[in-house]
Parts: sequence; C-alpha cells; structure tokens
Amino acid sequence: MQDAMCKMVNLAGDVDAAVRTVAGVDVGMVDKKTMRGAIVVLSFPQLTVTDCATTVRAADFPYVPGFLSFRELPVLLDALAKLQAKPDLVLCDGQGIAHPRRFGIACHFGVVTGIPAIGVAKSRLIGRFREPGSEKGAATALMHNNRRIGSVLRTRDGKKPLFVSPGHRVSHRAAVNFTLACCTKYRLPETTRAAHRLAASG
Repeated sequence: MQDAMCKMVNLAGDVDAAVRTVAGVDVGMVDKKTMRGAIVVLSFPQLTVTDCATTVRAADFPYVPGFLSFRELPVLLDALAKLQAKPDLVLCDGQGIAHPRRFGIACHFGVVTGIPAIGVAKSRLIGRFREPGSEKGAATALMHNNRRIGSVLRTRDGKKPLFVSPGHRVSHRAAVNFTLACCTKYRLPETTRAAHRLAASG
C-alpha cells in the first residue's frame, strides 16, 4: 500500500498563502488495548487554540517501525471528523517522505484527507545529514539515495534538531518555515505539544 500510495504524494507546496489554522495530532494509550486520538487546531500565526477533539479506538494494529500510520491513522481520522472545520495545515509527530518508502504518517494523513501535512519527527528514521548550526533556524538537508527527503532543523538554540519532511501538498521550504513559525519557547512545535497533552489526558 505504501509503495502504491506514495505516488499520490504532492510536493508542489500550494499551501503557503492560505494558512489561517494549523493543527497537531497525536495518539496516546488509554490502556494496553485502547488508543486515544487527539487533534488540536490553533490559529496561525497567533497559535491560540480554536478547536480540539478526541476519540478512542481499539489498538488493532501492532506497533511496527515504518508502519506507524496503519496503527494511528484510523483513530486520528475519527478525531478529525469531530472538528467544526478542517484545519489548513497539519503537523504530524512523525515522518513525511523521510521514510524508507517515502510514505510516513504525514504523507498518509495528507493523501487520505487532502489536507496539507508536514512530518516533524524527534529522531531520524533514515538518511544522512550534516549537523546544522547551533542557533535556532539553522538547517541542513536530510539525504537518502542522492535525494533530499527532508531537513534537519534546529528549533531552539543549542538543543537537538528536529527532522522535518513534507507530507503532502507542502514543499521542503514551506515545511521548514511553518515548523519554525510554530515553535516558540520550546524545541517542539506548539501544535505537537498541545496535541500530546490532549492525547495523554483526554
């Protein structure tokens, strides 16, 4: 499925001028057999919460590296359906095209929903890179098989970088710019922080 669906990913980046809301998504465990999906919508560029939703679903698909979206996407789509309106852009806590089959959770979410999406991961799944400078905003290319698959982005001075990659309908440049715009005082974007809190607490 990933090999087939990755051909549907659009990296043209038509999102720039239209973004008024951004969203973060996350999945937490209620218990060993039940997941809670959360989505939080924030105004952009103000980053104030305007809407949110949660839902629960059985954890039917096991955790398998590289196939995270098959486990988490169903419960996230359930949460998305509860929102008053779809967000203009979603930042996913995971990979976009920086994935062995170029189809991480941000790609899967974007292709299925049609919403522009960015993968913002705390760690590298694949690829090689030069360490970016120590200041906020410093970035280097994440490369795999002589192709750029993302950016290694410093979002706070002196802190570990994030691994940012386009998911769907977002260019490399836009992925970096929107991720930086969503990072204020912390290493992680406010979208991710808000969704993580909601997924953990319900």
